Amino acid sequence: MSVSTATPARSAAPAPAQAPRDARTVAAAREALAIAFGPTDARGFAVRLWDDSVDAPAGSVSPFTLVVRRPGALRRALLPPSELSLVEAYLRDDLDAEGDLGAAGRLGDLAASRLRSPRQLVRLVRALRVLPTDDLPSAHDVASGARRAPRLRGSAAHTRQRDAATVRHHYDVGNDFYALWLDKRSIYSCAYFPTGTEDLDAAQEAKLEHICRKLRLQSGEHLLDVGCGWGGLLEYAATRYGVSGVGITLSEPQAQAARERLAAAGVGDRVRIEVRDYRDLPADWRFDKAVSVGMREHVGAARLPAYFTAVHGALRPGGLFLDHGLVRGGAAEQRGVMAWLKGRLWKRDAFIQRYVFPDGELVPLGTLIGMAERTGLEARDVENLREHYVRTLHHWVDRLERAHVEAAALVGEHTYRVWRLYMAATTLGFLSGRLTLIQTLLAKPMPDGSASVPLSRADLYLP
Repeated sequence: MSVSTATPARSAAPAPAQAPRDARTVAAAREALAIAFGPTDARGFAVRLWDDSVDAPAGSVSPFTLVVRRPGALRRALLPPSELSLVEAYLRDDLDAEGDLGAAGRLGDLAASRLRSPRQLVRLVRALRVLPTDDLPSAHDVASGARRAPRLRGSAAHTRQRDAATVRHHYDVGNDFYALWLDKRSIYSCAYFPTGTEDLDAAQEAKLEHICRKLRLQSGEHLLDVGCGWGGLLEYAATRYGVSGVGITLSEPQAQAARERLAAAGVGDRVRIEVRDYRDLPADWRFDKAVSVGMREHVGAARLPAYFTAVHGALRPGGLFLDHGLVRGGAAEQRGVMAWLKGRLWKRDAFIQRYVFPDGELVPLGTLIGMAERTGLEARDVENLREHYVRTLHHWVDRLERAHVEAAALVGEHTYRVWRLYMAATTLGFLSGRLTLIQTLLAKPMPDGSASVPLSRADLYLP
């Protein structure tokens, strides 16, 4: 569940007089809300129904107000109950929320925890069946103008053609859309907040510097950027560290914007961008260093050995590779019946798979490092930046909300809501530890086993 921009919750007011049929519908909606989210005083947030009546906890300020737009909204959102149904109710404006974005984002988990027993589910269904099914205007139908997963060729995930389709589905929303809420370099990955006081531009520049220092870049070296985005890292490395390089991406709009960025920075003659799959790196390409930021999530667990093998083959002996990407958080990892219920019945993460990152797949850190080392790479440093991603996402959501009008004009209200909701949900994943952002420095040792890595990390933090 996501929230609207800073619209204050309305204070409770007496509901207007209603016909018996309307009163029965309101009563059924309130009963369904109590079953799914708890009694008014216990659930910790306010609810405003379609008749402008407000139910709020007594004696406390609600962090947000759940807005039920029309009588049939809860029936569509909770029958059958799943995270995806609740999300799609928000996407089609059946439900909305006003106030604290993070607090509203926990509605799905609250409902899942309360609807575990068959008895509760039966009670919920009885209440929801009183609500209408025919009050959704066609203009708001989720099938009209909705953002859907691309048509994927073949049944096997992570073929070259299918990966290209899924990556373009996410990134080809439009460079202008991303520019509304990303930093000045259009860095679409976790920023780095060394003091916690940095704004987004400063934190993204700090992240680029942190990566370049970890790679121990030297003037004249040749750098490979796998999944180069809009070219911000290559621009920084070329202008600040004097390297040459190649960036690869599967998105032509990204590639074109990256070329323009590099040309404007005066380094287009020694850094080039290609639309190319990582599996198609030429056998004779050799680089001193390699980096991949926010791309590995698209690779798929079964393909990770091929991903690390491709980078290993492109590195000269003694080379370093910095992999920056998401992993499943081990501290919050669940197994057994409850994990199955959340995955199968509650359809956790189905929203992200359907609307945002089709075929996206994460593995735990231990699995990731094991796959990398079996290709001949050696893990030399691992850093967890989970809290940094929470800060990054807060900046992105705030900037996107402030650009709501411009964003909706560029991509439509539905896509605006998809992106806002996906970033809110991802924030909660990092806060809970279910998601983690890891930077892993890997080395391709020399034939004698040595690696060009200092004995300490002191050089990363020297002025």
